[in-house]
Amino acid sequence: MRNLVEMLKRHEGLRLKPYLCTTDQLTIGYGRNLESMGISRYEAEIMLVSDIERCYNELEVFEWFVNLDIVRQEAMVDLLFNLGLPRFLGFKKMIKHLSNRDYSQAAAELLNSRYAIQVGDRANELAYMLERGEYLI
Repeated sequence: MRNLVEMLKRHEGLRLKPYLCTTDQLTIGYGRNLESMGISRYEAEIMLVSDIERCYNELEVFEWFVNLDIVRQEAMVDLLFNLGLPRFLGFKKMIKHLSNRDYSQAAAELLNSRYAIQVGDRANELAYMLERGEYLI
């Protein structure tokens, strides 16, 4: 099997971003046809965990984030996961309030955004987590 893996890697090549193969099928990795094969639930879970780790790594450079309790950290990871870092950093007032531990104002800033209008209940849940430091369950 080891030889087969190495041969397929050599023949297919590695592409870490989606591309169109020679038959115009959306493909990624070592020739994974996303249109006909997709990904498995297991692969989706691995990708999710990897993306969560990336979000934590991007946020842990900020002192205000490190000083948050776990619930508020997870709210911020969820927000970053959804927005990406550049858009996330656009929430300057929310971040300022978080660094001052003014959680009610941070939650209000989150809700006073185009993001909140777009995602509705998701933003309400994250704001609840920010304000109260507990999960909405």
